[in-house]
Amino acid sequence: MFSNIGIPGLILILVIALIIFGPKKLPEIGKAVGQTLKEFKNSTKELTEDEHDKDNSKQSSEEQKAEDKKSTD
Repeated sequence: MFSNIGIPGLILILVIALIIFGPKKLPEIGKAVGQTLKEFKNSTKELTEDEHDKDNSKQSSEEQKAEDKKSTD
């Protein structure tokens, strides 16, 4: 999506943002965006770890059932 912007497009976006928000608000907006991205990254990491843990517990319970079946035979 952003791979086609290039340097001139990025400069244009920054100049427009500077005009709209002003030099005092721009660092605050950048900090807020950075914190939002960090929180989003941490949340997605937790979700993938939860999903991985769920898969591992399901797999281990299936292995336990197979071992129990072998021991009863």
